[in-house]
Amino acid sequence: MKSYQLNSPLLFLIFNRPDTTLEVFEMIKKVKPSRLYIAADGPRRNKAMEANLCIESRAILSRIDWDCEVKTLFRNENLGCKLAVSTAIDWFFEQEEEGIILEDDCLPALSFFYFCDQMLEKYRKDERIRHISGCNLHSGKTWGEASYYFTESTNIWGWASWRRVWKDYDRDLVQYQESDVRAQLSKIFYDDFLAEQWINIFKELKADKINTWDFQLAFLNYFNHGLSVNPNVNLITNIGFRADATHTPNPNAPYSRLPLHEMTEITHPKYMLAEKQADYEVFQKEFHLEERRKKHFSYRRRFKRWLKKRF
Repeated sequence: MKSYQLNSPLLFLIFNRPDTTLEVFEMIKKVKPSRLYIAADGPRRNKAMEANLCIESRAILSRIDWDCEVKTLFRNENLGCKLAVSTAIDWFFEQEEEGIILEDDCLPALSFFYFCDQMLEKYRKDERIRHISGCNLHSGKTWGEASYYFTESTNIWGWASWRRVWKDYDRDLVQYQESDVRAQLSKIFYDDFLAEQWINIFKELKADKINTWDFQLAFLNYFNHGLSVNPNVNLITNIGFRADATHTPNPNAPYSRLPLHEMTEITHPKYMLAEKQADYEVFQKEFHLEERRKKHFSYRRRFKRWLKKRF
């Protein structure tokens, strides 16, 4: 795809990395959104020079040279990942029925915008579909014959959705309790190790030990039996794996700077069923399930031998 004019409104989330911000902005500039929202968290007081980096990142505004309605939400104080991002998305969907969300380290292919436009329109009134992702983490492996497939997970490295979904967002998971959630997660994840991983994530979110916003969106999708749209080629590459990242400090991580691909036409799946194995293969890598399983059974064997010797 050589050129494309974006139809959907776009929220661009930035912070303290002017170089990645500029790289992503240059792709946004190519599709010339008519409505562009830019939200930025404020600098942290204990980080020297971060205020200057935030100012440099926000200077991206001066590069908007097309006819465009621009709205900004620039914070003076640092809110942190959880509040800064989630309240920015609140702000976006208060004004728009649907749209695209890009963070400053999520570099899109040109056809990412085309893909989101098409999916937002096609599934606008289909409440089975709650999330559109631009990221594919399967290194060339495809799922089905169509241009995209469905999963239950919500990858947020370049995504799109609707106000109808975000209105249910529960930042602090106040409506859920562990005693109920444990039973529900066992229905979603048939692997006990994977279910336990998500139970631990839920507990840490409830205890405010994880300063993030995206796991809450995942739980929202799981508990509403929602489907996510995922492209069969990768349309987003994360360029933020480096030492100054909040959650992705390892530049050699497996999902760092995945190759980008383009999508020239879209064919639709015949069946609206989640490819559960696609999610599971990502979770195996992300949560190191095989390593945990081996350690668990190794411990059990050692414990049994100890019992035999003792009794």
